[in-house]
Amino acid sequence: MLTSVQQASLERARVGDEEAFRELTDPCRRELLAHCYRMLGSLTDAEDVLQETLLAAWRGLPRFQGRSSLRSWLYRIATNACLNAMRSTARRVPTEPKPPFQPPDPTRRDEITWLQPYPDTLLDGIADAAPGPEARYSQTEAIELAFITGLQRMPPRQAATVLLRDVLGFGTDEVAAMLKTSQTAVKGTLQRGRAALETARDTSDRPPRPRSAEERDLARRFADAYVAADIDGVLTLLTDDAWLSMPPAPHQYHGLPAIRSFLEASFDFRGERKAYLLRCRANNQPSFGSYVADREDPIARPSGVFVLSLASDRISALTRFHLNDLYPRLGLPESMP
Repeated sequence: MLTSVQQASLERARVGDEEAFRELTDPCRRELLAHCYRMLGSLTDAEDVLQETLLAAWRGLPRFQGRSSLRSWLYRIATNACLNAMRSTARRVPTEPKPPFQPPDPTRRDEITWLQPYPDTLLDGIADAAPGPEARYSQTEAIELAFITGLQRMPPRQAATVLLRDVLGFGTDEVAAMLKTSQTAVKGTLQRGRAALETARDTSDRPPRPRSAEERDLARRFADAYVAADIDGVLTLLTDDAWLSMPPAPHQYHGLPAIRSFLEASFDFRGERKAYLLRCRANNQPSFGSYVADREDPIARPSGVFVLSLASDRISALTRFHLNDLYPRLGLPESMP
């Protein structure tokens, strides 16, 4: 299953050559990170688990006999490391932040508060990689927030099965071996996972093509309205059943009246301070880093990352991540004049 070059690197790595180990694993690092993110929903957790995966692979090299591909072996380690991490509730649930103003009553409180954005720059080199023959989703489609959120609502092994089969295209026999279960169990779990994912994802109104003129225009119009505190202008761009979410805060607002009530409270709190939005990209979706500056302060400070989920010519979901420490990962400055 290994090429002659890989076999030579493997033999060197087994006797402690770290450079040889990097030669073996570097081609898979970015796709493994994306896989861990899909499983965990958190970039921070995914990076931690990727390091655990590589350490486990380094230590396990003497036991790797090459009967499966190196890529399959690494995915088995990564998937099981994610499943172990998901059993640790302390690691999965961040502390709920205290809002700086009194928000209106939310439509619901979501339990998935660990969700984080995924920078598009981390997809470079894997977005166009050919998946296995059984894959149903492209690498970029399977990074969108609706897809990631749907996975987080599944039982962990169900999410793992969907990812290994429908995103990565591994065969039923390979997935059964990775998860130490039967092929019959894989087929049943996959069927339930597919049904749950289709229920969670509304694909009736397809969004504009990523990076298209239509997508850029819709994002620009949102930015103009938001910066101007134009509530009617923002709402005009939303679908009637749009959602507003704010991880790691659990508050969610559904529909135009509920979103209006939140924006009124938010813009009232902003007051005379100036707001700015800088364009970025996350989860293969148009995104912005937001900043707010006091009149007496010449420096604008981070105030959350917006990721826009689009449906046809409207915005179906606004996700505002209150995770200012991730700004550098998205290519955003930590402050702006």
